[in-house]
Amino acid sequence: MTIAFILVVLAFVALWVLLRLAKGNSVVLSSDQLIQKIRPVDIAAFRNLIDPNEEQFLRANLPASDFRKIHRERLLAAADYVSGAAQNAALLLKMGEMARRSPEPSIAEAGEKLVENAIRMRLYAMQASIRIYIAIVLPQIPVQAGRLTENYESMTRLVVLLGVLRFPTNGIASSL
Repeated sequence: MTIAFILVVLAFVALWVLLRLAKGNSVVLSSDQLIQKIRPVDIAAFRNLIDPNEEQFLRANLPASDFRKIHRERLLAAADYVSGAAQNAALLLKMGEMARRSPEPSIAEAGEKLVENAIRMRLYAMQASIRIYIAIVLPQIPVQAGRLTENYESMTRLVVLLGVLRFPTNGIASSL
C-alpha cells in the first residue's frame, strides 16, 4: 500500500515537472525582449555531436579512456545545445501566445502553430536531455535526438513567418 502511494505521488510530481517544462515560466515580456533573449543554436554542430558515425570513428581510433573523456565532453556540449533550444522554445511559446491573441487571423494562426511547435520542442528537448545524460553515464548506449532538430527548424521557420506577417513592409528584420 505504501509503495502504491509513493508511486502515485511520484507520478503527480513527474506530471507537474513535465507541465512546467513544457509551459515555461510566466514572466511577461514584449516580443522584442523575447527575441533579445534567444540563444543561438547551431543545429549542424549539434547533429555532428550526436552523429553515430562520428562516435564510431572516435571509438575505433582512440584509446578507451580518451574516448570516454571526449565522448562525455561532446555529450555535455550537446546537452548545452538542447538546453538552449529548450530555452528558446519557452521564449517562442510566449511569443506565440501573444500572437494568438492578434485580431489578424493569419497572425493568430501562425501564433497557434508556433505555440504547438514550441510545446512539442520543449518535450523533445526533455527527452533528448534524458537520453544524453544516460549516454554520458553509459557510453555504450547510442544517443538519439528523436525529432528535436526537425522540430527546431520548423519552429524557426514559423518565427520567420510570424515576423513577416507582423511586419509585412519591413520583413523579419524589424521584429528581430
